[in-house]
Amino acid sequence: MSVRVGEKGQVTIPVAYRRLLGLQPGTEVDFDLRDNELVLRRNGGRGAELVERLRGTSKSGMTTEQLLALTRS
Repeated sequence: MSVRVGEKGQVTIPVAYRRLLGLQPGTEVDFDLRDNELVLRRNGGRGAELVERLRGTSKSGMTTEQLLALTRS
């Protein structure tokens, strides 16, 4: 997915990615440069330990897209 960099160097993170990462207004993120690619990752903060502990624990057998569809209803 491509996005355009604005005049002030800002980009809009697509909503699907914000939801996957749990990015809310005020969430801190880190940028890393790896092999000529810019990598964005959520920077801990509020609830990060809970999210990490629960990550990948679904026993439902549902895909990420199916789980996201439930949150969009």
